[in-house]
Amino acid sequence: MTTYLAFLRAINLGAKRVFPKDDIRRAVESAGFDDVVTHLNTGNVRFTSGMRSRPRIEEALEHAFLADRGFDVPTIVFSAAEFAALAAEARALSAARPGLARHYVYLLKDELSAEVAAQVEATSGPLGEMVVTGRAAHALLGPGYADGTVDPLRAAKLLGLATNRNLNVVSGLAERWCTSTD
Repeated sequence: MTTYLAFLRAINLGAKRVFPKDDIRRAVESAGFDDVVTHLNTGNVRFTSGMRSRPRIEEALEHAFLADRGFDVPTIVFSAAEFAALAAEARALSAARPGLARHYVYLLKDELSAEVAAQVEATSGPLGEMVVTGRAAHALLGPGYADGTVDPLRAAKLLGLATNRNLNVVSGLAERWCTSTD
């Protein structure tokens, strides 16, 4: 059995796309996954499965979520080992840039082509820097960044299907849920 982490996109942001963590857990279990744990009401879930195909896992979860909620819930899945590596890379990027105001990690459904990754990184400017690594894009925002500003570097539209979490959440989930190397 492999441990996976799933990140649900665009839930619990308004009155119409509500998906409480207990309902998420129940839907993941109904899709046949085991050892299901959720974190807060933010669309982060850990589970185990014998399935090895990430696209098939994402499809099974998205089907279960649609059946449960009646609306599409795009879902991005990483193995625990992949996510631990992503979190370590994120911490290293942040540590190499002291004085950041904020570090958002965009979790990508699919890896970007080299051309699109270059376009994303070209959005860097006075407010901050975009760095693409595998299935993650990092918004490293400097002191001029205004808290609460969504996508200040205007890179999100280039990322395809993605959801973001701040560095504290990424680090915390990796520490809490990625303790093995499966």
